[in-house]
Formats: sequence, structure tokens, C-alpha cells
Amino acid sequence: MRTIKSIIRVVLVLGLLAHNVTAVGQEPPNIIVILTDDMGFSDIGAFGGDFVPTPQLDRLAAEGTRFTQYYSASPICSPSRTGLLTGMFPAEWNFTTFLNDRRSNGRAEQANYLNVHAPSIAKVLKAAGYATGHFGKWHMGGGRDIQNAPGFKLYGFDEHASTYESPEPDSALTATDWIWSDVDSVQRWDRTAYFVDKTLDFLHRHEGTPCFVNLWPDDMHTPWVPEENRRHAGKFPMDPNEEAAFKLVLAEFDKQMGRLLDGLDELGIAENTLIIFTSDNGPLPSFKGSRSGGFRGTKLSLYEGGIRMPFIVRWPAYVPAGVTDSVSVLNATDLFPTLSSIASGTLPANYKGDGENRAQVLTGHPAPRKKDMYWEYGRNEYAFNYPKGRDRSPNLAIRSGKWKLLMDYQRGNEELYDMENDRHETTNIAESHPDIVDELRTKLYTWRAYLPELTPERADPARK
Repeated sequence: MRTIKSIIRVVLVLGLLAHNVTAVGQEPPNIIVILTDDMGFSDIGAFGGDFVPTPQLDRLAAEGTRFTQYYSASPICSPSRTGLLTGMFPAEWNFTTFLNDRRSNGRAEQANYLNVHAPSIAKVLKAAGYATGHFGKWHMGGGRDIQNAPGFKLYGFDEHASTYESPEPDSALTATDWIWSDVDSVQRWDRTAYFVDKTLDFLHRHEGTPCFVNLWPDDMHTPWVPEENRRHAGKFPMDPNEEAAFKLVLAEFDKQMGRLLDGLDELGIAENTLIIFTSDNGPLPSFKGSRSGGFRGTKLSLYEGGIRMPFIVRWPAYVPAGVTDSVSVLNATDLFPTLSSIASGTLPANYKGDGENRAQVLTGHPAPRKKDMYWEYGRNEYAFNYPKGRDRSPNLAIRSGKWKLLMDYQRGNEELYDMENDRHETTNIAESHPDIVDELRTKLYTWRAYLPELTPERADPARK
């Protein structure tokens, strides 16, 4: 019987790779993208973390495949999220740092919100018959003094519940019109539970319809406010930026991931639900690098600690369980064409995405990446002034095959690393490989030179 099941699974996977799920007579899968906020590469046990036990996330990894060479589109939230949603490097939409108020965005030479004409994976899946929901942080427009950011429906989402940094914040989370308040009806330590509840309710109400859900919790971002950290006499019992608070929040986050997995089992949809778990960017604080798996850099850095993220895929019908892929290189922009393919979606006309369809890789067939990956973090000194010291990287980077080149635009301070033999970026070998530096520098300069410059229309399309 076990052999027969294995044969059936291989046939189904081959059908998926050759065509798509529906082409071999299978129901389109539910898709849940869990994007944590500021989680380091090694925060959880499955990726070497030992801060607190994370049995539920470790369970997710044991029931799926871990990927150790997955890269976010940016070392900071707004552009990272933009890259995942659009399948394009975020600098192409004038995002190179986090969104702030209008004055700060202008000084950083970036848009105030994501243009609604940008491609959206939610639009593609909605057109393919999916119900679409976004539950959690957004941070691609809205909040502060950005009052005219487009609503969620214009990006393809049927339902939403989001935080302050969104065009339509949930009143239960934003009593004081700010990121967090102790008078919110849903307290900060209950946020992930709230978003998990929203996700499970959405799936339950759309039984029989394939669902796409962004589950994007934000409580792993500072300030860490565990339930034990209730205010007493106007003071916190512990510093909301210290390790003790982090550990309590991580333990609660892991518990809620278990509630999600159990809820899928109870709904009877776990077998055909594709879960992707990752983070938007690296950690800050990193507790002397202990949250970054030994990688150099933190959030705000283009060294590995800022952009190489934990990545887990679980889909019992197709994805091998208990496997680690340390060979395949993936990028956040890959999710757009990959999920579109799996869901039998049609890419937008004239779509020029930066990702690759990696369905084969996700289903147990490691493969090298064909396209180069590019990053720009911060267009000027105002937007690019952290972190300090050894973790401060140049503001441009390219990874091509095993080579990674970093440099500041037109400054000639190239750093070259062999990512197969020096994944911790300890030795700059630019001087000993001038031909490779010349080739990658030319590619990076060319890419940067053709990026759009900010105009009033691109900053605020609604003000045309």
C-alpha cells in the first residue's frame, strides 16, 4: 500500500510540474503565505535557534521542506513586502526603505504607497477563482499622514484585517491611531491569535472555494509585549526590546502557529493546503548575531543576516516531508510566478517579473537559479544611515550564481564574496577576481541606472 501511494504521489507531482494542479484533476490548493516581521534566520529551532522551544514551527518544518538559501527582496519591511506581492524588485516601484510620512518619503526619494497598477499575486489568484484575504501587517501605503492610499480591494483582496500601517486599519488594533496601544481592544500579545482566527474563519466560510491568504503577523517586531508584560504603575516589568520579552513573544507566536495547523486539520483541508512560512527581513536587535544563524548583518543590511530568511513549505499532497534543500536559491519575487502556476493563474499581460517559477523546486527537485538577484537599500544618506559598524553594508547588491557583489552606487567600494565557500561573508575577494567584479559591477550599474526616478506622479498617483 505504501508503494502504491508513493507511485500515485510521483504521478501527481509530475503532472503538477508538467502542467498545473487542475490539469491532473486535483482541486486547486488553498495557499497561505505566513510572513513574519523581523524574524531572524535562526530564531526557530528548525533553523538552529535555541532561545525557546518552537515545537509547532518545528512541526511545520518536519512535515514539509526547509530551504536555507531563500532571500527576501529587501532588508526592510515595505520594499520586502512589495517584492513578494508584485514579483518584482521593489526599487522598480520606488521603494528602497520603509514607508513613513510624506516628508520622510520625499526625502528618501520613494513613493507614498504602492501603485494600484503594480502587479499583485492576489489579483492573479482572484481571477483564477480564489477567495483572497489579507490578515496582518501591510506597510505598503497608509498610516501616519498618508490618507489617500488605495484600499485592499484595489490590490485584489476580498477581505482584510490590518494594522496601523495600512490604508484601512482594523479599529480593534488601532485605538490610538498608532502602531500599538495598551487600550487596543486586541492587545499586542493577542495579535497573532487574532489574525489566525481571521484566517481560519475565512477558510471555513469559503469551504469548497480555493483560498489565498496573506497571514502577516507583526508581533515579532519590537516592541515585544508579551502578556506577562502588562503595565504596572505605568511601567513595564521588562524592557520591550530585551531578550526576555523576545522569548515570551516567540513562544506565544509558535503556539499560535500550532493553532493554525490544528485548525486546518479540523477543517479537513490540511492535505491540500500549501503553507509558505518566511520573514520579511532580518532581525533587530540581533543579540550579537545569535538570531542570524551566524550570518553577517542585521535588518537594514544587505549582508546575509539582513536578507537570507528561514523558508518552510508544507503541502502534504506534493511537498516532501522532513527534507532540507540547501542547494536551490530562491527569492521572494519567485512566489508570484510559482503560485500563479500552481493555482492555474494567468500572469498579467506584458508582465516583466523578476522571479522564476520554482514549482519544481518546492516539490522536491532542487535546481539552480537562472536569473540574477538585485537589491537596493536606501537611495541616499537620509534613507541609508543604519546599521553602524561591521554590519553596515553598501547599498547595492547582486547575487549571480555563487557570487555576491556589494557596492555603493558610483563609489568603487566593491565587495565580492563566494557564497558557496564563504556564506558568512568574512573575506572580500574582489582584488583577486577582477574579471568577476567587472562583470557584476556592469550588471549592477546597468540595473541601477534604469530604475525609475521618483516623480510626483509616481510618489502619489492619485494626485495626478
